[in-house]
Amino acid sequence: MSNFTVDIEKQLSALGKELQQFVEKLVPVDREVRDFTPSCDVVEGNSTYKIFLDLPGMKKKDVKISLQGRVLTIEGERELYLEDDEKLKRSERTQGAFIRSFAIPNYADVNQIEASFKHGVLTIEISKADDGDEASNTIPIK
Repeated sequence: MSNFTVDIEKQLSALGKELQQFVEKLVPVDREVRDFTPSCDVVEGNSTYKIFLDLPGMKKKDVKISLQGRVLTIEGERELYLEDDEKLKRSERTQGAFIRSFAIPNYADVNQIEASFKHGVLTIEISKADDGDEASNTIPIK
């Protein structure tokens, strides 16, 4: 791998973090509720965008996905359950609530979003607009 490729990857990673912070400014986030940030990957293919979010130990009923405008928000809570006779001696796994928001690109079709949950990984697939033009919620006048 060349130094140029490594540098581009670092710049893209930094840009992704900046975009996440920008989206969080647009979408109010209750900082008291946000205890951890699950790791994610965003992948672009020829016809889709995919978001993979690691949520080990969680079930799909623990996660909520919503779309407001062109912002996709994923939220949920991972809790530690102890029996009455148990007490925690060491804790390294993060527990609590999380909220992640993602800006949906203009060339994505917000009407074609599918989500699945398998083996602790939430996968969200967003189709790109068929004609390659910017997706729009407007109706043409005939």
